[in-house]
Amino acid sequence: MSTSVLDLPAPLATRLRRPGWRDPRLLVGLAMVAGSVALGSWVVQEAQRTTGVYVARDALTPGSGVTGDELAVAQVRLPAGELERYVTVADGVPEGAVALRVVAPGELVPRGALGDAQALDLRPVPVTVDEAPSQEVVPGAQVDLWEVPARGPETGAPTPEPRELAGALTVAQVSRPEGAFVTGGTTVVHVLVPGDLLPEVLAAVGGEGSVHVVHVPGSGG
Repeated sequence: MSTSVLDLPAPLATRLRRPGWRDPRLLVGLAMVAGSVALGSWVVQEAQRTTGVYVARDALTPGSGVTGDELAVAQVRLPAGELERYVTVADGVPEGAVALRVVAPGELVPRGALGDAQALDLRPVPVTVDEAPSQEVVPGAQVDLWEVPARGPETGAPTPEPRELAGALTVAQVSRPEGAFVTGGTTVVHVLVPGDLLPEVLAAVGGEGSVHVVHVPGSGG
């Protein structure tokens, strides 16, 4: 019995060709790399982008004039919708603007907190107090005004009850006695009073009784 061997052709070796510049796969890969680099660069730039926004150095009280020179500037990163709520350095402070509400020290200045003085119906009334008020009675704090009527000359007459003149009024200014050797003296608290309460408050301040300034807890500081 004889065995025959078939001579099969040898397999041809396949050579890998180096992709050329016109190879679609190479072009797609380059495009993906370029896109990733561009996206990463954009993300980094957006993360580092800040906007100058005005910040209150001291408390802004209703009716007080506001200019850019009196404010500090903070560089902040906020979404566009959130940024529109505040006064930016690029926009500037409107000429003749006054504070319409209290802006606390260190607070970003909201656009809605500034406006025209004619929009306010508040007037500062100086209230002199013989007893030093709380240290938390500062510009921007809220206080209640109480009147203590003078005791009448009649012997045995009942003592008049104190009454509240107005509540939660904003303090515009406080003038305290100064000096290392000052042990007494009076303090003058300038309180912003609405127009409809002005006659009653002025009558009490100029009357024979006394007006007391009572701090509202949680305000000022």
